[in-house]
Amino acid sequence: MGASAKHSTPSQGSANAQSPVTAIREDDAIYQNGRLAGRVLEPEVDSDAKEIRFGEIYNSDGLLLPEECDFQRYRIVVRKIAYASKVEKDSLHKGRILRGVKAEILGYREQ
Repeated sequence: MGASAKHSTPSQGSANAQSPVTAIREDDAIYQNGRLAGRVLEPEVDSDAKEIRFGEIYNSDGLLLPEECDFQRYRIVVRKIAYASKVEKDSLHKGRILRGVKAEILGYREQ
């Protein structure tokens, strides 16, 4: 019985580890491969053009640009960046900052 208890504990733990990825999503965040990959400022959805424009994406060191990612209910891929920089350690926003970003809407993410 001790082996059964040990076996059920990891499966419960992995279910809990996946819950934030599938259930709790922040409106100002971009996710990639189930992980938080960046934060956004001034998102503007243009459904007719099938794109989203972001004034800024910050804390984006983990964002792999040529790959698909999720923003709110959309599946997107970044197509254009006007300006990219790294910020200083004492700055409010850490990591890579992307400005003037345009992303193509590929579809809707599965809930």
